[in-house]
Amino acid sequence: MPSMGEQPLFSAKAHVFQIDPATKRNWLPASKHAVSVSFFYDANRNAYRIISVGGTKAIINSTITPNMTFTKTSHKFGQWADSRANTVYGLGFSTEQQLQQFSDQFKEVREAARLAREKSQERFELTNPALNIAAPQLSQELSEDRHSPPPLLTVNGPCEDKLIRSRSAEVELTTEKESIKKMLSEGSVSCELHMEAELFTLQDSNAKLVSALQEAESSGQMWKKQLAEYQEETDRLREQVAELEAQSVASAGSDPELSQSVETLEDLLRTKDQEIQSLQSKKTDASDLEQEKEEAMQRLQELEQQNAVLEERVKSAETDLAASQEERQQTEGEVQQAIQVLDLKILDLNSLRQSLSKLIDK
Repeated sequence: MPSMGEQPLFSAKAHVFQIDPATKRNWLPASKHAVSVSFFYDANRNAYRIISVGGTKAIINSTITPNMTFTKTSHKFGQWADSRANTVYGLGFSTEQQLQQFSDQFKEVREAARLAREKSQERFELTNPALNIAAPQLSQELSEDRHSPPPLLTVNGPCEDKLIRSRSAEVELTTEKESIKKMLSEGSVSCELHMEAELFTLQDSNAKLVSALQEAESSGQMWKKQLAEYQEETDRLREQVAELEAQSVASAGSDPELSQSVETLEDLLRTKDQEIQSLQSKKTDASDLEQEKEEAMQRLQELEQQNAVLEERVKSAETDLAASQEERQQTEGEVQQAIQVLDLKILDLNSLRQSLSKLIDK
């Protein structure tokens, strides 16, 4: 976990792996999905770390040293060895660009760690004058024999000798470098490692390809079966034609019905040949068949939608028709009532006319 004094420098999403400590050849996934992998700077310790947290557990806690190297083993996978943690970390990115950004950041932080170590050593030498006096002599001894035991500076006092190990820092760096080389030689079989990491990303596409292949194979089997049936029937007709031709030659054309049968079978045989040629010409790739199927399904869905719209329109028209019929019946009833009233009025008018006529005649 990052402490309060650490500052985040860079972060990226990646799948985290660790080398199998038993085999030193296989990757073990440290996260079920992509997690944040971040660079931090600890100002109190003047150190740089790579930290990644999965849930409540730190799956990467690696302090960067000048001797570390980030190696890109594929266009989306990289790794580095941490001798202090005694492991090799692997990161799988979703794009090549993210891998390149992480690699560049690793180089910058490693260079910053190197400068920080050099400054720390300079401050140590300034605070120890005895080491500064012996620096030329130590440089010569280091160049002559890097594998000899670390020389000791003796400052004679009145009763005791003070022993100072001048090559302690150099021995530590050499040991760390040898440990890293050993781990990389055991654990960085690049071709095998990055294939295992990319296997996780290829499983989904593999399942889709298998499904598409099964569909294409089913369509191909159907075409092959139909073609085999036609070819079998054609072979049977050819045998019949050969038999009839042999009989025709034997009878020397004396039987007109036999000649007619031969001609009929020959016509049928030609028809079957044409059907086979037509069937072979119609045979297309599985992708074309799948595209035709999708287009047919799309047309079917469009027709179903249009049918639903038409059904709604029919229901609406039926409702309007029922309403108009009811309104028409109501109107006809009102008209009948009006006609009856008019008839009564006409009768009254006739009676009144007759009465007026009688009055006029008197």
